[in-house]
Amino acid sequence: MKSFFDTIPIFHYHRAMIAHYGSESSYALGWRDVESQQMRFKVLAGVGDLNNHSVLDVGCGYGDLLPYLLERYPNLSHYHGIEQIPELYDEALKRHGHLPIAEFTSGNFITRDLPVVDYVLASGSLNYGSDDDPDFIFNIISKLFANSKVAVAFNLLRQMPVKGLLVAYEPETILTYCKTLSNRVVFIDDYAEEDFTVYVYR
Repeated sequence: MKSFFDTIPIFHYHRAMIAHYGSESSYALGWRDVESQQMRFKVLAGVGDLNNHSVLDVGCGYGDLLPYLLERYPNLSHYHGIEQIPELYDEALKRHGHLPIAEFTSGNFITRDLPVVDYVLASGSLNYGSDDDPDFIFNIISKLFANSKVAVAFNLLRQMPVKGLLVAYEPETILTYCKTLSNRVVFIDDYAEEDFTVYVYR
């Protein structure tokens, strides 16, 4: 799995974005605009009827997926967000920590134990690779799937420069692996040129 030292560039990147654009900007989370973030939320939220179900949002950033889900699924039973970058975690608590169904944890979802929930969602948080583990993406998909009782939904980049903090993945490679976990895998790629989403169901 990803080592501790692999997370240092991620911390530097998001802190630099916060310093430059401010904590209110979607750029602080790596999104080019709010619209692209919301578009990805919409696709992830299509994984199922989340009413009366629990959700784990890994790498939750400011926790902005929560109000989006509540607007679409007002009877969402529980939301658990986990975020490793303190500035993002603190802002998530500030924005959404007062909501009765909300719970936030500070930590790295890759290395720590995670709660078992109905749905695990990952928006943008799996786009960081690992230099010392070529199977990183498969290991983390397997971990998230193991913590879901109904399904895991995640998005990945498929177009990126060869060098850089973010990593692009070949959709067919990801799909082939996901089909070793489940007989029911859904692939969506009609919403963004550089992005794709996968649902893996129990």
